[in-house]
Amino acid sequence: MALQRLLSGDPSKSSKLYLAIGVLSLAKAIAVRNDQERFRRELLDAGLFIGVGIALRKYSQLKAEKRAELESQLPGWVGGSEGGTESPAAGLQSFAKRRLQDQSETEPTIRDRARGIVPSL
Repeated sequence: MALQRLLSGDPSKSSKLYLAIGVLSLAKAIAVRNDQERFRRELLDAGLFIGVGIALRKYSQLKAEKRAELESQLPGWVGGSEGGTESPAAGLQSFAKRRLQDQSETEPTIRDRARGIVPSL
């Protein structure tokens, strides 16, 4: 599995999946403990899956902390209304819409400019 695909999506869910597979592989290793070669392979697989699961869990926690840190640094107008009910993206969209409406009301359109030029000729 490519690293980019591994880290995309929800790493929290992926970490649970890898941890579950690791635990199952560990149980399988215990079941085949009499066969040394299979025991080592299953134990190695279990260790790898559990290691990836733990790494993904740490990555998920780091990602959540970074997101919270960045959101706390956003200016107030990006966060939406003062009540904080809107998401930051919705607040930014409403700000952009207000700015575009203000510009369209104050600036004449190309059609208005053309109408102003034609009668003066």
